[in-house]
Amino acid sequence: MGLEPEDYKDLRRAVDLLEKRRFTARLTHYAGRPIEKLMTTLPARTSDRVQRVVRFTVRRLLAVAAKTMGKGRHRRASLRFHKMAGGVSGAVGGAFGLPALAVELPVSTTIILRSIADIARSEGEDITSIECRLACLEVFALGGRGTAANDADTGYYAVRASLAKAVSEAAQHIAQSGLTHKGAPVLVRFISQIASRLGVLVSEKVAAQAIPVLGAAGGAGINLVFMRHFQETAQGHFIVRRLERTYGQEVVRQAYQELRRTGRS
Repeated sequence: MGLEPEDYKDLRRAVDLLEKRRFTARLTHYAGRPIEKLMTTLPARTSDRVQRVVRFTVRRLLAVAAKTMGKGRHRRASLRFHKMAGGVSGAVGGAFGLPALAVELPVSTTIILRSIADIARSEGEDITSIECRLACLEVFALGGRGTAANDADTGYYAVRASLAKAVSEAAQHIAQSGLTHKGAPVLVRFISQIASRLGVLVSEKVAAQAIPVLGAAGGAGINLVFMRHFQETAQGHFIVRRLERTYGQEVVRQAYQELRRTGRS
């Protein structure tokens, strides 16, 4: 069963959104310096602090996703509103630097999560379902990157496959027990997998925001880059999921991989 022309066009757009590593390039362009050089300017202890804040943030996002994302009506996603809200929170990070990270990151990522849910709903998802809400959290891992050694093998479907077991177990646990057992191994494993990939991008974001001349305005701009990256990742992800509901995962996966290979060649 082949895809209808309009759906094939949508899938091509999804591949473009999901397979191009745009965040680092955009951040480099915005900051005016290569991210690799910016990373070397951060104190050694900063990396550990970033990872602690990221893990706390993902736990908070899981609680938000499990409890407070309403159903709403099917409509076009409001991307601009969430970008504006994310820019405001980024201004705080830019003005106060690393000390503000523990406050700014949970706020900005919660805004991003709301935008992701808005995008999911616009693609026909039922965001009252646990499965969809965890798919929203998956976007933070899909938009993140692995280490340089393994990043070449982390295409969209490869990352989804690596997360599949953790997502399934977390969904089952939340459906049966909610978040009452926060230390449950399945939830710890899910949080760790999301945080490990998200943490790479957050470290790059922190490095860019640490440039003294950027200040509050620069922090707002960097957060807009951060927001846009995850909005585009969400758009690609939920286009794919919509097509999978129509044609089946295997048909869409094969068409996706062919488009990915064509694009690389």
